[in-house]
Amino acid sequence: MGSLIPGEVLVYERVDGTVYARYRDAPFNRIPRWEIGGTPRMDPTFEEWMYLNRLAKENETIRKQLDRLMTLYYTVKNDKFEENK
Repeated sequence: MGSLIPGEVLVYERVDGTVYARYRDAPFNRIPRWEIGGTPRMDPTFEEWMYLNRLAKENETIRKQLDRLMTLYYTVKNDKFEENK
């Protein structure tokens, strides 16, 4: 997004955890709303997951946290499997 239009009133809307802004008054209210924030996504895309794995090879802190995450994942997964026997 570029710069805001001085003196124009904004309306903020939240939809499914995402916060949008738009102009309230004509003629600027024809400008489509834009995303300004919201709840972070907790489900990485495949590309993000692959990037995280590549980054873990270069960054020890990320590697350790990713190892901890995978240990937790397999622990929970195995517990769920045992419950469903």
